Amino acid sequence: MKGGEKFCSMIMKNLLAIFHVFLICYTPGFGQSAGTLTEDGAWCWFSDPRAIYSSKKNSQVITGWVTSSGDIMAASLDIKNGRIEKKKLYTNLEKDDHDNPAFLELPDRRILTQYTWHGGSAQGMGVIQNVTTQGPKVSTFSDSVVLKPTNQKLLDRFKRETYTYANPFLLSSENNKLYSFGRWIGFKPNFVTSTDNGKTWSDPVVIITSKELNTNNRPYVKYFSDGKSRIHLIFTDGHPNAEPLNSVYYCFYENGAFWRADGSKIATIEQLPFHPSDATIVYQATPTTGKAWIFDIVVDKKGNLVVAYTRYPTNDNHQYYYAVYDGKKWNDHHLIDSGNWFPQTPEGKMEKEQNYSGGLTIDTLDPSIVYFSHEINGVFEISKGQTSDMGNSWKITPVTRNSKLDNVRPTIPRYKKPGDKSVLLWMENKKYVHYTDYDSRIKFHISAP
Repeated sequence: MKGGEKFCSMIMKNLLAIFHVFLICYTPGFGQSAGTLTEDGAWCWFSDPRAIYSSKKNSQVITGWVTSSGDIMAASLDIKNGRIEKKKLYTNLEKDDHDNPAFLELPDRRILTQYTWHGGSAQGMGVIQNVTTQGPKVSTFSDSVVLKPTNQKLLDRFKRETYTYANPFLLSSENNKLYSFGRWIGFKPNFVTSTDNGKTWSDPVVIITSKELNTNNRPYVKYFSDGKSRIHLIFTDGHPNAEPLNSVYYCFYENGAFWRADGSKIATIEQLPFHPSDATIVYQATPTTGKAWIFDIVVDKKGNLVVAYTRYPTNDNHQYYYAVYDGKKWNDHHLIDSGNWFPQTPEGKMEKEQNYSGGLTIDTLDPSIVYFSHEINGVFEISKGQTSDMGNSWKITPVTRNSKLDNVRPTIPRYKKPGDKSVLLWMENKKYVHYTDYDSRIKFHISAP
């Protein structure tokens, strides 16, 4: 009898262990397929889209990253069979996760990618570009071309030349004109345009600036384009470690001008730049509610704006917020407290990036769904949040749990189409001390639509 009890106990333990693995690998609503894109890769969240769906349904996701030695990599993930193809775009650019590539599919299905040094130095400065020769086949990416969007008149006015981030988009209503945005001349948001699929680019235009020019002030911007006529921007006064009341603002570009959420005009391109306070306020920071930083913006099927951002009542209390503009007002709701910063602060040192939250990403096809990284039992995990009332209440389900390593900076590839399987990408940190001192993987999940 004792032997039988021991056998039953052993069977029960094994079943529980199998069930535990099942819960981790097959979490609710996700995880039908999981894997690692690379053992060596990291990215920031201000060069985007850092991943895109190709135009053919359930075909490929194109993405890229920076290795721990500073190489710039591109990759494709076959959604049907999980096959991964990689191509090195640039060798030893610099070890800095700000340098990750952003991607755009051109009208003929070729892929354009752009990336930059972090500011630039004697080793190099400018925006770097590669284009495939055969559709979304990453092995056919061209040699790198370095662009320097500048002119002397702009430098005389804005004083500082620096290039960080690239955010390329296409507007079909403007005869497929390309737009690329980044933090360039004046340490401010700039854009350039191309009418020949990126072969040549216009001179840059500074979009946003401080009222009195301060070349140390740098507004941060996240972009979303409908691919037709509009490019939406959310942005801040500056960096949260430099702006004690860093607020969140919104505007959109359309038809040669920038506009507020209510449709009133801010400025034409010829009248740029404007000041943050000229745009629509999404969140006005106060000493009590805290400064802010931004993570994502999309537009839902009704045309409502959906924004994900972080508030910091204190630097060690990060709070995720979800705001929906319904055409009249912002419905701004707390999602969850996400914990502390994720960089692994060396003992005895002060953390340099106290506002590095785990991060959020919004599903472009269904913006009621958000994936976010938050601290659970001292480890950053990924969860899925879903709301049916514009963020007033949330159903939260796990994507990762019981992890030994931090999972941060999730992203859903842009240009997802109805019927596409859902792909979620994120960083898993073996080590992350600083944006120049990291050892990370890029992970992915694929699930049914």
